[in-house]
Parts: sequence; C-alpha cells; structure tokens
Amino acid sequence: MNWISQVRPKIRSFLRREVPENLWIKCPETGQLVFYKDVEANQFVIPVSNYHMRMSAMARLKSMFDNETWFDIALPDVAVDPLKFRDQERYADRLKTARTKTGLKDAVKLGYGKLDSLAVVVAVQDFDFMGGSLGMAAGEAVIKGLETAVEKACPFVLFAASGGARMQEGILSLMQMPRTTIAVQRLREAHKPYIVVLTNPTTGGVTASYAMLGDVQIAEPGALIGFAGPRVIEQTIREKLPEGFQKSEYLRDHGMVDMVVHRHELRATISRLCRLLTKAPAAAPLPHLPLATVTAPDAVASAAPA
Repeated sequence: MNWISQVRPKIRSFLRREVPENLWIKCPETGQLVFYKDVEANQFVIPVSNYHMRMSAMARLKSMFDNETWFDIALPDVAVDPLKFRDQERYADRLKTARTKTGLKDAVKLGYGKLDSLAVVVAVQDFDFMGGSLGMAAGEAVIKGLETAVEKACPFVLFAASGGARMQEGILSLMQMPRTTIAVQRLREAHKPYIVVLTNPTTGGVTASYAMLGDVQIAEPGALIGFAGPRVIEQTIREKLPEGFQKSEYLRDHGMVDMVVHRHELRATISRLCRLLTKAPAAAPLPHLPLATVTAPDAVASAAPA
C-alpha cells in the first residue's frame, strides 16, 4: 500500500463535518425547513406557520415553573409486563427502549414547584414514550400527582398527550380510567383546581377519563382531540366528516373545550386561572423600566416551595 492510499482516508475524515441529525426541522403543515435551535427557542412552535410541535416532558416542566426549577415527584412502582405480553417483540423490551429514548420511567412525569410564586403540581404525558399510552405506571403517576395536590393544597395542572390505553397491559390498562376518575373527584372534594391542557394528540381512553374532567379545559392550536380517530369514525358511519373535525378549534366552537391558547400564552393563562380559582392575590408585576435600559428580565421568586 503506498503512502497516498494511507493518508487519503485520514484527510477525508478530517475534512468531513459532523452534522447533527436534528439540525433542521420540517414543518408537518407547510414543509418549511427551520433551524432546530430556532424552534427550540420558540418553545417548539414553527415561527412562520405557528404549527405546535410536540414537546418533551422536561421541556414542558421547564416552560411552566419559575426559574425552570421544581421538585420531581417519585412515581410508585408497578409490576413490569404483568401479562408477559409479546407481539413482534417482548413488552419488557419495548419498555427498555422507551426508557432509554426518553430518559423517563414511564409516559407521565410529575413536578412540584412554583408558577408565578404559586405552588402547583404539574403532570406531563410524553408522547415519545410509547405514544403516551395509559398503563398501570402512567395511571399510578396521575393518581400520585392528584394526591400530592390534595396533600399540598394546591392546583393540579395536566398536559395530556396520548394515543389511548396501552394494549400490552390489557384490562389492567383499562382499569386506570375509573381509578384516575376517582382521584380527580378527591381533588374536587378538596376544592382545589384541576386544569387540563390538551395537546396533539389526545385520544382513546385518556380522553374518555381524566383528560376531559378538568375544571378548565384548554387546548393548544390544531391539536387532535377525540376518542377514536377521524379515519375510524368515517369508516364506521360511512360519512364524510366536517372540515377540522376533532381539531381543538372545532371542539371549542362546539363546547367541548373552554379555550384554545397559543403555547406562548399558556404559562400566563394557567397562572391567572390558578389564582382566580384559588382566590390567591395576583402576582406582583415586574418593575417597569425604560426599554433602552432593559438587558435581561428580573428574577422572579424562587421556585422552591415553602
């Protein structure tokens, strides 16, 4: 082998630039290519089309709590693969893959902290974890979040995103629907607010249980919300569905949700609702400064609960 044959591969590897896989994001609506960092800085909303991309559980919690600081609420342990289910692969292996991919124990993550200085418990369903499906672990997590809100005497905020019940757990998954409904009722008996934010998509058994039981139902723009999907309904009734059927704006116009709120306004909207429903005083406004002297937003109160 001559000298050139030895050196050429090294030169090529030196000149080759490593490009991250997620450097660009393609808008599902318009096909527009957007720089990933720009979308991330915009709370995962495509700047021009305003299409709301999915957010991870960690990104949601960071966007809600003061100073992006909160206390993780430990999730109860449940049986892993109680039915020893297997399709193309073992259910236990699917769980391992999902946990590695998302860094979560299951589809629901809980946090307790301050939202504009008001203590709240926030639950987030992560669609990247097996489609945000409702199984025993997710059901226990929602119940734990509701019980913590009762214990701490504070509002409970849920961000729903799910394809429905987890088929790998069969009837054990479906049992979570009435169990979570009872937990919601206990929060209601404690006279604490339950605010639900429906994100894209929220379907199946989650929609048929705790996701539609909020004191206030909020939806993000363009979110698919329903029990069965539009295609399944069309095939069942053999009729063409109305334009925008099961989208958040359609459901708002027909009384299924209370409001459709842009992601940039969610935090302020939820904060106002929590204070209104708990009769807490309004948060102190930030001091007004001339525009020329503003270099960074003033620090708000610590997120660590009292």
